[in-house]
Amino acid sequence: MGKKVAVVVGGSVAGLACAHAAAGAGWDVVVLEKAAAAAAGGGTGAGLGLDAQSMETLASWIPGWGLDTATLPLAVDLVIPAAAVFAVRLRSVGICELSVGLRVQNRATDSETKAARTLVRDDGFGFRAAHWGDLHRRLHEALPPAVAVLWGHQFLSFEAHGGGVVATARVVRTGETVDVTGDLLVAADGAASSIRRRLLPDLKLRYAGYCAWRGVFDFAGKESSDTMTGIRRAYPELGNCLYFDLAHKTHTVLYELPRSRLNWLWYTNGPEPELTGSSVTIEATDVMVARMREEAERVWCPELARLVRDTAAPFVNVIYDADPLPRLSWASGRVALAGDAAHPTTPHGLRSTNMSVADARELGRCLARWGAEEPAAPARALAEYEVARLPVVAAQVMHARRLGRVKQGLPVDGEAEGFDVRKATEEDAVHLLRQRSMPFFGDAPAAADDGCV
Repeated sequence: MGKKVAVVVGGSVAGLACAHAAAGAGWDVVVLEKAAAAAAGGGTGAGLGLDAQSMETLASWIPGWGLDTATLPLAVDLVIPAAAVFAVRLRSVGICELSVGLRVQNRATDSETKAARTLVRDDGFGFRAAHWGDLHRRLHEALPPAVAVLWGHQFLSFEAHGGGVVATARVVRTGETVDVTGDLLVAADGAASSIRRRLLPDLKLRYAGYCAWRGVFDFAGKESSDTMTGIRRAYPELGNCLYFDLAHKTHTVLYELPRSRLNWLWYTNGPEPELTGSSVTIEATDVMVARMREEAERVWCPELARLVRDTAAPFVNVIYDADPLPRLSWASGRVALAGDAAHPTTPHGLRSTNMSVADARELGRCLARWGAEEPAAPARALAEYEVARLPVVAAQVMHARRLGRVKQGLPVDGEAEGFDVRKATEEDAVHLLRQRSMPFFGDAPAAADDGCV
């Protein structure tokens, strides 16, 4: 009997991570992706934060990952005991969370006087920053020979049967349809997953109540510009630090990326925009950008407002999540959900990419446990994958939902009023805003605990 074949739908980070993991378990892999080619790296997407588990997993797939310049620390690198900073800064009497070495220090800052006071200290935030395009490119370049990526193939449908699955795709360039046969189908086709919609037609995405303006500022050759000298003065730990600035019913995120780039996000409350197609990204018009920049001047410090003004081509992400899924495996163990297809989540807590990498890692472990030639391998592996991942992702999705609503001043837990940053106390900061309060922050249980390797 030959090697088993996994068909992965989606060639984004989650899909390529699953391809690495399945290949590492001894499977052949075919990836279906509608994009015509791999991301060039740097020009696509925006920034992301990677936890220690993800860094370790990615290093097992990508030669040199973590040892080169592809990432920057957002806090102390857990391997190297060096000083670094994680920050949550709340403006308009806000809260600043700084970690020096292995410490996290929370400060309250008055926007009028700029005076600061310490609120609380914490330990052990060890994420690193990367650019989505860089990570995607490196994952693609490091794919082993057992993986074939079919670029320009738009997934249409699948059929599962006792002996495997057949995925049908349309070749974008020619319009012809092709069938790809495998033993397992992995749905890594994003938050708007068409496969999940087929399996769970009643499960709907939930609009979070706000959108995120996003931008990446390229400061190569501009380090001495007024924009950069100002932002370095206002945010002196950039390069080691993840900054959250909270004002009344809004907040921003700012951190440095490799190769002379700054990544920023600004979350703004409002009604749900009308979207076309399955993308949750809006290409902003000149009028939208002008209004956003004018509002930034009113809300944020001059240095941040200038950075926003000088960033080319900012865009909007509409923020969605979904209630936790009841299952992650379907069709008698022939179909698995992974990445955002398995757990659409808001970005708070930096979980989306990390959950995707953890999904892939666990899927690979369980496939390896049951072997690439065992007839019952898919069903048994997916059963263990579901047991390991379902409670983790459910808890993290719901925590991220709550954290986002708190930061945006939206009511939670039946409260009539949302969190008011202007009245924040030390107890508020510890209870509501610490990143370490994310469930399974340090480590997620593996099916290996029950025998899966």
